[in-house]
Amino acid sequence: MPATRQRLYINIDHVATLRQARRGSEPDPLEAARVCENAGADGITAHLREDRRHIQDSDVRGLRKVIKTYFNLELACVPEMLAIAIAAKPEQVTLVPERREEVTTEGGLDLVRDPARIREAVERLRAAGIRTALFIDPSVEAVERSAEIGCDAVELHTGRYSHAPAESARLDEIRHAAERGAGLGLAIHAGHGLSIENVRPVSATREIEELNIGHSIVSRAVFIGLHAAVAEMKEAMCAARMFDVAPPPP
Repeated sequence: MPATRQRLYINIDHVATLRQARRGSEPDPLEAARVCENAGADGITAHLREDRRHIQDSDVRGLRKVIKTYFNLELACVPEMLAIAIAAKPEQVTLVPERREEVTTEGGLDLVRDPARIREAVERLRAAGIRTALFIDPSVEAVERSAEIGCDAVELHTGRYSHAPAESARLDEIRHAAERGAGLGLAIHAGHGLSIENVRPVSATREIEELNIGHSIVSRAVFIGLHAAVAEMKEAMCAARMFDVAPPPP
């Protein structure tokens, strides 16, 4: 039987991308966060990139004040970003890889090259009272390495699945990684490229307790509005499995 609890966090980076196209003040990511929460979002995710291409430092400070649910801040594992996170004190930080030339995050953290650096970042964040997650490729090996590093959660990169949802192997790797991670005591999250069309099989994976979705919801909002787009996604998740919303993680 599927697990009964799963959360939907909305990534509002793409609202900031629209704003930065004109370097103006609208649309406002803070107002987007309020709308998403009012529509039933269980949390808000924002990625502060080193090049500040969308979310800005002032957005992070503002979001910390207005979010009433749960704030998940994504950032690179570098000293500057860690210092910002520790000052802002979101409930959760998700460490992600960052390559300046990429349009979006196209893969998980490299846990082989320099695990000590990631482990040190996790320890710094934990000492500040911040829960930690690692954005990783959906493989058993990556999950096992994450557990060794000592994070609280992993977010499985669903990009390969979202590009080819009909290929059963892509969904199988997510399911196997989720099962292994849960068995190791990790909280399992997932995200990247998920949409109304492909979310159901991922949502139905019983070990996954949280989905992070942004681009498809903001894109859909162009036609039906942000409140309706968030509600529509929650309905699609419910169609995959009946669930009560999980309480925020400690």
